[in-house]
Amino acid sequence: MELMLLSSSYSLILVPILLLIISLYFTFFSSSKNKSQSSVDPSKYPPGKTGWPIVGESLEFLNAGRKGAPEKFIRERMKKFSPEIFRTSLLGESAAVLCGPAGNKFLFSNENKLVNAWWPKSVDKIFPSPKNISSQEEAKKMRKLLPQFLKPEALQRYIPIMDTVVLKHLEANWDNKKEVLVFPLSKNYTFGLACRLFASIDDPARVEELGEPFAALAAGIISIPIDLPGTPFNRGIKASNYVRNELLGIIKQRKIDLAEKKASPSQDILSHMLLTADEDGQFMSELDIANKILGLLIGGHDTASAAITFIVKYLAELPEVYNEVRKEQMEIAKAKGPGELLNWDDIQKMKYSWNVACEVMRLAPPLQGAFREAITDFSYGGFSIPKGWQLYWSANSTHKNPDFFKEPEKFDPSRFEGNGPTPYTFVPFGGGPRMCPGKEYARLEILAFMYHVVRRYKWEKILPNEKIVVDPMPMPAKGLPVRLYPQTSSC
Repeated sequence: MELMLLSSSYSLILVPILLLIISLYFTFFSSSKNKSQSSVDPSKYPPGKTGWPIVGESLEFLNAGRKGAPEKFIRERMKKFSPEIFRTSLLGESAAVLCGPAGNKFLFSNENKLVNAWWPKSVDKIFPSPKNISSQEEAKKMRKLLPQFLKPEALQRYIPIMDTVVLKHLEANWDNKKEVLVFPLSKNYTFGLACRLFASIDDPARVEELGEPFAALAAGIISIPIDLPGTPFNRGIKASNYVRNELLGIIKQRKIDLAEKKASPSQDILSHMLLTADEDGQFMSELDIANKILGLLIGGHDTASAAITFIVKYLAELPEVYNEVRKEQMEIAKAKGPGELLNWDDIQKMKYSWNVACEVMRLAPPLQGAFREAITDFSYGGFSIPKGWQLYWSANSTHKNPDFFKEPEKFDPSRFEGNGPTPYTFVPFGGGPRMCPGKEYARLEILAFMYHVVRRYKWEKILPNEKIVVDPMPMPAKGLPVRLYPQTSSC
């Protein structure tokens, strides 16, 4: 905003300097410089453009989201070059964007065959891995560990805990308030729940103590990774070190508690990690576990908090949808005894509520897309992709595409009735082997929140035309302030 107010002469000086700084960042932090040794004929590359030297089209890509229209970058190039695939340059890398359900299916089904996951090496500075193992290798290890903890059968026993955490959160932060700021409160809820379920941290003061540096850590991950004092990335690294050290203290105490039978082997992921050996019979180090818990805390709350925020937003804008959600949740509550907590059967009855949540995630996907890396030369759509290129799939190539969703801007939960949307068109959790392992966890924490919030309150937006920004997740620019009206009955 300040740059727009500068005189044109200052702008002529500052813009090249800004581009130079960004160019230097991409030069020194890019994870795959000169990786591609491919002999693919450039004339067979997908159509598109690469933008500025080194910077590529990164600024256009990021600015589209910050202006609240991340789909604009994708849809404009689909129209100009190809609705199936186009070439670009993002984050200092040659890239191809695969579009539509066919592109999603191709990338999801060729994981570890033609493509692998990719992150910038800057991620390793915030999540340093032991023994110089890459973040990709660490992610593979984590994916082997998580299914037994996050599968539906295992999660069932955590539903009453989620119920209790939601209730305490609303009582402490929403009750007796005339107005609340939804986005930070939703992050507070999902972070507190992740702390409770992943590491049995349930002291509100302790959660709050970790919350501030954790917020700096999360901001650092999505910032330009220039490690200079005072930059968001530098603050993120410092916050990461602080939270990691706090977790190491918790881990050391848990080992003592497990040895003295004061803690249960199955009470949370932390106990599970301490007691589970890999295929070689080796147990994870304390530092390794701390890094994994840190990553889980990031993944366990950011996307869900965005989804919850937009559920509150749309329920405020659509009273007929709010009424249907409340009707469904009141029916579930009436069938329960006094003080009886939610259970698995209750969650399965929340069909309309989950359809609403899905429609929210279609219109405001928490995960905009993700990168893969070509591990070999291959062809797609008649074009050649060289080894070392980045491949990007985008929810925005399908979620608001009228070819797959009739009247795509219309809020219509009935799209998810029956068999739901065409396969590979609705992808808020990704797909294939790398589909978000926490998908079911997110469903439960979202529905537990909806169960209580619609029975306790009605609300209206204070800022009717609040701007939405995507950086990299969607968020209301002012945090979504709402005015609360307590319901006369919540049971």
